[in-house]
Amino acid sequence: MLAIDDLQSPVPILMQRARGQARVSFYSRDGRTRLDRLFQEGCAKLRFPKPLGSDDPQAIVINTAGGLTGGDRFGTEVTLAAGATASVTTQACERIYRSTGADAIVTNCLRLSAGARLAWLPQETILFDGGRLSRTLDVDLAGDAELVAVEAVLFGRQAMGETLRSGHLHDRWRIRRDGRLIFADDLRVEGDIVARLAPQPAMAGCRAMATVLFAGAAPERFLDTARSIIGPNGGASAWNGKFLARLVEETGLALRRRLEPLLTLLMGGRPLPKLWQL
Repeated sequence: MLAIDDLQSPVPILMQRARGQARVSFYSRDGRTRLDRLFQEGCAKLRFPKPLGSDDPQAIVINTAGGLTGGDRFGTEVTLAAGATASVTTQACERIYRSTGADAIVTNCLRLSAGARLAWLPQETILFDGGRLSRTLDVDLAGDAELVAVEAVLFGRQAMGETLRSGHLHDRWRIRRDGRLIFADDLRVEGDIVARLAPQPAMAGCRAMATVLFAGAAPERFLDTARSIIGPNGGASAWNGKFLARLVEETGLALRRRLEPLLTLLMGGRPLPKLWQL
């Protein structure tokens, strides 16, 4: 029998959280890349539209939850067998909404066998006021595998008059080739993000930023053209089989206008996914 005190005790409320996991693999046969295996769970979905001007498959990652908030978890795993070529993007900009305390956790794992080429091209992530995001990108490259990767973040939507007075972002990259770490990057910013970024020379008050990486042969060949595309709001370097660029802009649209030609350059002229073509 329940005591009266038991009936009056507050019942803890468990908030509903989004969970999503997507895994996809590709293989190459007779010079063409084909879908091998596909797994979808929870709010994570994958779709494969017919690409423009290319026979290489394009996968679109969809978060049917419509955004992420504290305590949500979303993961994507992409595996390419030897000689396979593919690109992966997202249906739209990911939105990170206000959290009550916990981080939204996003994990992305990419595995490329020898001779494989992958373009990892998620659209921009929008961090709203009070949003908290912890995101990781783990990549294993084998032999002469080639990767083009981008992650872009918008700190609020300037056109909507949004300002981040509180929030948290931790972006962690780890890239390995044949088991050896070749690139590591950690970006962490929190608190009054706009106020913290405003005095930084690298941001100069801009609210849109992107990191672009190419891992492959002879990255130095991209430098002159890439620096012309990026202009004064960013920079690019190439060393030890890697090309790295950082870009900042006042708006997401201005950032996209820089990213489109830069990514096309790094992809060797292969067309961007339809969803990237404004």
